[in-house]
Parts: sequence; C-alpha cells; structure tokens
Amino acid sequence: MHHDFWHQRWQNQQIGFHQGEINPFLLAHFQALGLQAGQRVFVPLCGKSLDMHWLLAQGYQVVGAELSQLAVDAFFTELKLAPEITQSGPLRHYRTEQIEILQGDFFALMQGQLGSVDAVYDRAALIALPDEMRKQYVQHLMSITQTAPQLLISFEYDQSLVPGPPFSVSKTEVSAHYEPHYVLTELASTHQEKGMKGQYPAEETAWLLRPR
Repeated sequence: MHHDFWHQRWQNQQIGFHQGEINPFLLAHFQALGLQAGQRVFVPLCGKSLDMHWLLAQGYQVVGAELSQLAVDAFFTELKLAPEITQSGPLRHYRTEQIEILQGDFFALMQGQLGSVDAVYDRAALIALPDEMRKQYVQHLMSITQTAPQLLISFEYDQSLVPGPPFSVSKTEVSAHYEPHYVLTELASTHQEKGMKGQYPAEETAWLLRPR
C-alpha cells in the first residue's frame, strides 16, 4: 500500500482496523513465547494498539514501528506520556522508560535502530500488506529482528468478495513465508461468521513461530 493510503486513513479516522479491545489471542497465547517481565517485544505496524497497553501492563519492554505520526501521537496522548523525540535517520524515535516507537517507513527501519528484541507480536502487519509486499515484509522483519520468535495472527476470507486491507493470508501462505526459518505451531483458530467488515465469513488463526 502507498504511504498516502494509510496517512489518509488516519487523517480521516477511517481506522476500523484499530480494535477497541485487547486481542483475545494475545491474552490466551502470549505466554507460549515463554518471555519474562522486562524482555523486549517488537510490534510492527503497531498503530495505537491497545495490545501494547496490555504488554506494558505485564511488565514487558515494548518497541513499535508505525508509519503514521497521528497514530503515534494519539498512542502517547492516551497513555498520558510525554516521550523524548529524536531523529534516527529517516525515522522519528519516540522514547519513554518502557516503550519506544519508531515512526516512519517500516522498510527504512534497520536493525541498529531497532536494537535487539526477544519476540515479535504481529497482529496486524502481515495482513495489512498486499500480496506483492508480504514477501518483502517477511524478509525485512526476519532481518531486523534476527529471526526472533513470534506470535503471529493471520486472517483468511474470500478475497474476491471484498478488497483488503486487512488482506486474506491463508495458512498455506503463512507456511510458505515462514517454514524455511521457523517451526510453526497453530495455537488456535476461530471462525467468525461476519468477521470481515461485519459481513463476510473469516477465519482468524494464532501461530507460534520458533526459530529453527
């Protein structure tokens, strides 16, 4: 997707992708990663997700990446935090004691800017990208995180019925992207009769990805 698409969505508050509650798969399955409080979790394409509030409340260090400055500013406003803001190459680096967000183009984020992470939580990044960008995303994510373990949530529906985002990413595609590098475990899957835009059947799946 072009940057202008996402900037316009945030500008117009067309953010149906922003969940108004913590993702149930996060609550049920994050412990499968085996992390301890204080370890560092990366949330790509994070928006102003309430899931990050939950991760912070559990005592994790959180680092996000997000294109929209409006989303990042809203996130810190909602938490009543005043981050230190510095420039890191083409990205703006927002930082408090427990959370950092790197604002700008995800593909411009380098491993040296991100630093080491203990796990990745991907609820809305892979499914936010069209087919032609997903392979690039996966390769870049593995590069900058040094193939850190992941809790990944995928979303599948009949793409011919309605265009994304979120885009339909099948279980077969998830395996094709990640199996060369990770051992994949399907943790849970739920069928939602009207899961896509409240109209179309969809299946949401939680995956544990552990490096080979």
